[in-house]
Formats: sequence, structure tokens, C-alpha cells
Amino acid sequence: MSQDAPHRFSNEQLMQILDQSGIYMCACPAQVVSQMLELRKLHQYQLDCISESSVPPDTHHCIAQAVQRAHALLEEALDEVLRIEGWDRDTLTMPVGLRALRDSLL
Repeated sequence: MSQDAPHRFSNEQLMQILDQSGIYMCACPAQVVSQMLELRKLHQYQLDCISESSVPPDTHHCIAQAVQRAHALLEEALDEVLRIEGWDRDTLTMPVGLRALRDSLL
């Protein structure tokens, strides 16, 4: 998750998943997305500390690397969850069955 490394999901795509999945009975995809967004913030914070700090950057490098590993695992998990649940991969739209369930709960 370096500054230049592409993600499987953009922040906009994550927000789309979050918006849709956060309001049906199982908000687990939304929880994964929320954690990924927080990890991206933490990673950027560490990069900022590295570039702005006058102290040795070892601590920040360590945290940034751990964040990258955690983010990669969650990204793999989200990818698999979307496959299992049958989300449309092009539009990142939840499947009809989950939309019907969501709508019946509203």
C-alpha cells in the first residue's frame, strides 16, 4: 500500500459498498470497508510522520508496513465476500436478493 500502489478498490468504491451494505441485516461488508478506510488514513498519517518528523522514522516505517499487510488481508477478504454474496463486480451493486431484504427491513 505504498503511495503509488493501486488498491483493488478505490475510496469511492469502498464508500459505495459501505452505503449499500450498511443498511441490510448483515453489515459485515460495511465493517470491513470501514476498517480499510481507517487503515488508509493510518497509513497516510505514518507517511506524513516520516516526511515531517525529525526523529528516526523506524517506528513509523514499522507501523506503515503492518498497516499495508493488514489492509491487503482485508482487501482480499472483501473481494471474497463480494464474490460469495454475489455483488455485481462492475457496478459494485449488491445483489437483488440482498436489496429486497434491505428494502423489506426499511
